[in-house]
Parts: sequence; C-alpha cells; structure tokens
Amino acid sequence: MNKKKKFSQIVRDIKSVKIQGARNIARAALKAYSLVPTKASKKRLLDSRPTEPMMENVLELAEKTKDYKKILKHFDEAQNKINKKVCKLMKNKDVIFTHCHSTNVINALIYAKKKGRMFEVYNTETRPLFQGRKTARELRKAGIKVTMFVDSALGVALSKKQGTKKATKVFLGADAITSKGIINKVGSETIVRIAKQEKIPVYVMADSWKFTNKKLLLENRKLNEVWGKAPKGIKIKNPAFEFVPKKFVKKVITEEGKYLKISN
Repeated sequence: MNKKKKFSQIVRDIKSVKIQGARNIARAALKAYSLVPTKASKKRLLDSRPTEPMMENVLELAEKTKDYKKILKHFDEAQNKINKKVCKLMKNKDVIFTHCHSTNVINALIYAKKKGRMFEVYNTETRPLFQGRKTARELRKAGIKVTMFVDSALGVALSKKQGTKKATKVFLGADAITSKGIINKVGSETIVRIAKQEKIPVYVMADSWKFTNKKLLLENRKLNEVWGKAPKGIKIKNPAFEFVPKKFVKKVITEEGKYLKISN
C-alpha cells in the first residue's frame, strides 16, 4: 500500500471511530500527516473529527517543527505525570465511575492498580457505538474489577440502589478543555449533574494539548449508527459530544496541573 492509500485509510478509520479517543486520534493523525505532509492533508484530517483540538494542536506543531519523535514522546511523558497525580487521590475501596473510552483515564487506573490501589470501576456501555465495552475489556485485562451499566442506568450506577455500591469518584476524560469547562462524550453532563446531587467529586483527566480558546463545532454523527433502517418520518439525533460547565468539576488533572479555576 502506497503512502496516499495508507493516509486515506487512517482518515477513514478516524472518521468511522475505528480509531477512538483524543490521544489515539492525534497519534494516528500525526502518522497520516507524516506520510503526506501537506496543507490539504492537514485539512482533511481535521475535517474527519471536528471536535478534536488535540489533533489540531499536534498537526500544527508537526507542520512547524517536523519533529515527530518529540511530539510522540510528549504523549507518554504527559500520561506518566497524569498517572502519578491520579494515583495520589485514589483510596482503597474506591468505586470509580467512568464513561465512554478515555486513554488517559484507563492508563491512570491501570497504573493505580499496579501501585497496589484496591478499587473497582463502574462504566457505561456508551451507545450507539459501545465504546464502554472497550473500556471494560482493557480494565478487566489489567485485573481491575469492572461492572458495566446500560446508559439509562446512570442513576443506579452513581447511587446506592438495587444492590449497587455508591460511586465514590467520577473519572472522565475530555476531548477538549476550555476556560469555561470541558467537552466530552454526550451523556457526560447528565453524569456530572447526578454526581453533584449525590455529592460525588468529578475529576477530569486530560493532556494539556487538548486545551483550546477556539469555538468548537460539536460533532453530530450519522443517523444509521443509531437505527439503520428507521421508519420514514422518525427524526434521529446522534450528537457525539456535549459541554460540561466547570462548576461541576472538582479538578482537571493534566501533566501541567489544572487549567480551570473550579467553582465550589
């Protein structure tokens, strides 16, 4: 397969969510750009997933410096720093609730497990593409106890109901960090509102390269992901992301500290 074909395949994989998670998307975009380093390539990659400032920041840096190894090194260095910060705030017997699939969150949880923290995880299936299944598989492979809930059982998972333990902390990733809050997988705002009501602290784990001052387009995905052969006359909405105001977040953990001034 030549470079242009490889480039096109990566773009398709990003657009179809075969490649998922802001960090993984950014890494894949960097690889694609290194194959065909043109302004047209950069635009095509950015158009594939519009709510990904980390990809934009990485591609802009790649365009300026061409130092791909240094950019790749950043991902691991940032994750290591996030891991250590997350591990310090975790306690034994924690019940961590998480949503969708976040590389930063998963790696931090696996690190905490390796450091001897005793905890379990509740997570959502995350329809319509079931990214939560990937989260559950990766955590279970690492020896972490996982209970997955259907999305509509958020209230059950976060509260002490129907034989479940009450979640002690909510860990979310972020596709974007702004001065007013974060953007993450749709469903996140409902989660943080319930968490606030239940007095459960919400922590966000994200690489600082996800920070942006730009107004982002919140991606809406194809309707057939929800219902492939829906009857005529039925409208379907499939938003991929939503905004979470900073007042619901206790702390945003990045490799550099927290970007948001959190309201109490």
